[in-house]
Amino acid sequence: MQKPVEREWELTIDPDTVRLFILKAKAISAAVSDDYQDGSEHEIELDDQTHDGHHHDGLAEEESEDLTSEELRELIDDLNVDEAAELVALVWVGRGDYDAAEWQEAVADARQRSNKRTATYLLGMPTLADWLEEGLEAIGA
Repeated sequence: MQKPVEREWELTIDPDTVRLFILKAKAISAAVSDDYQDGSEHEIELDDQTHDGHHHDGLAEEESEDLTSEELRELIDDLNVDEAAELVALVWVGRGDYDAAEWQEAVADARQRSNKRTATYLLGMPTLADWLEEGLEAIGA
């Protein structure tokens, strides 16, 4: 656990907005965990030698996951360049790529890699919510 540092900057992105993203990321993660058992493919044995794949798609969970995922994607896509860079930097600090004392460097590096795929990049992280929480905590926001 990283020790929070004295904040010497103001965030462009509102910490409450990041907390909303955390809640949505947790909902997505929970839906994926539920779907893993209900919506995964299972092999069933028809007789001693014949097997068939059976897929049960937990449609209710998938639909809610897709809505939440799409919502979060749109919210991230709506961020300006500075907010998106700070969001990525929070993830990097949260997962330990940068120390909280290196916040400005993390934001600068995130700004350099800035592109239209930030949402895809972030939503591809299975522990996005945890890293955002840890990043906020580490920088004292």
